[in-house]
Amino acid sequence: MLTVQNLSFRYGAAPVLSEISLTVERGDIAVVLGPNGAGKTTLLKCLNRILAPASGTVSVEGRPVASMSRNELGRTFAYIPQTQPVTETTVFDAVLLGRRPHIAWRMSRKDVAMTAAILDRMGLADLSLRYLDELSGGERQKVGIARALLQEPKVLLLDEPTSNLDLRNQLEAMETVSRIAREHAMAVVVSMHDLNLALRYGTRFFFLKKGCLVENALQGTLTRDMVERVYDVRVEMTMHRGTPVVLPGEPLPT
Repeated sequence: MLTVQNLSFRYGAAPVLSEISLTVERGDIAVVLGPNGAGKTTLLKCLNRILAPASGTVSVEGRPVASMSRNELGRTFAYIPQTQPVTETTVFDAVLLGRRPHIAWRMSRKDVAMTAAILDRMGLADLSLRYLDELSGGERQKVGIARALLQEPKVLLLDEPTSNLDLRNQLEAMETVSRIAREHAMAVVVSMHDLNLALRYGTRFFFLKKGCLVENALQGTLTRDMVERVYDVRVEMTMHRGTPVVLPGEPLPT
């Protein structure tokens, strides 16, 4: 579904990403992990051409992203940044905008019905007539996720989507994303800091460090040594109800 080959990016003369290559399949929840400043957000923005890579290629279903029109990009990718804009727009209208890449002239009854359905699925139905500037940061984050899911992209990009959510809403949001990814054979790429949440929902793991892809693993193959090499922290890994859990210890000498 999504193929990245030898992608590099720099801000001016400063390299940020170096020779990144990875693949993500339909239905995957691919989690990008790594320390602060590793390049996770920059990588997501390079995938959908918000940022133009210095070199390398990104393709979806064999089609180079660099050759796509703006409308094609909107039908191919949905991107949720770390923070959602605060505007005087109702929740319903903000989510409905997710249908824009699929609309020729005007919204249809189907688009309105789909919006109502995703609001209900995300637990936002009671907020549908509230304005975004009246919501908490966590509520706005859920609105962003709902809009992206309604866009029905081939690839869903989420940049720390749970950072403003409480524990229950983290689980509900990731459950919804996982379920819809499977139902629609969507590829999901999500950056996270929470290792245990990543291990609960991820199917592939890509670890960045200083702009390089230093480790990658499939679900069930991630090891303690991988985590320690990336974060420079001693950890223990155990299983709890069939899910691996990472327990941090003391920092390792660097």
